Amino acid sequence: MVHTIGENNSLFNQFIAEIRDVDIQKDPLRFRRNLERVGEIFAYEISKTLNYSEKEVQTPLGTATTNLPKDEIVVASILRAGLPLHNGLLSYFDRSENAFISAYRNFNEAGEFEIKFEYIASPSIDGKIVILADPMLATGSSMELAYKAMLTKGTPKHVHIVSVIASKEGVELVKEKLNGENITLWMGVVDPKLNSKSYIIPGCGDAGDLAFGSKL
Repeated sequence: MVHTIGENNSLFNQFIAEIRDVDIQKDPLRFRRNLERVGEIFAYEISKTLNYSEKEVQTPLGTATTNLPKDEIVVASILRAGLPLHNGLLSYFDRSENAFISAYRNFNEAGEFEIKFEYIASPSIDGKIVILADPMLATGSSMELAYKAMLTKGTPKHVHIVSVIASKEGVELVKEKLNGENITLWMGVVDPKLNSKSYIIPGCGDAGDLAFGSKL
């Protein structure tokens, strides 16, 4: 199942436009905040898919009955670009556990790269809902690697994969490689192609650099 939030008209599309805008990108605080805001919207949409149970809440004047989510949640992000998106998801799933995965592009002298995985910090995910987030889904290789790394920590009840901007190629790779898995994809927008360096076109550039500054 693939949900593309930006296909419907909403305020979400304004935040996506600002994330893409080359002039607004010059303000890293604004860029990070926009990633947080779209994370909050993703969290709200995902919350509609959870399991709920009836609870009574005591007010100063009586008792109210409401339905509250009962699933255990683990919010997981790929470092470093995933941190603002993670914070947005965590703002809504504020009682969730957290996981962090280190995966990056390792370039050789010819400009070719492979995805390197170095580190994961995660609780057990057995029987829990995992929300695995990365702002950009380019080739899909990092997400595939992160997903498999999470499975070393248990068997989740369901996995929600969240990306703000994806390429069509990346979405297709994830669907192919993780076919048959208990997974839902949540995309902000899906762009048509990758360039020769496997960056999404039109995309938004390097989300990690825009959020936290360039790296050596």
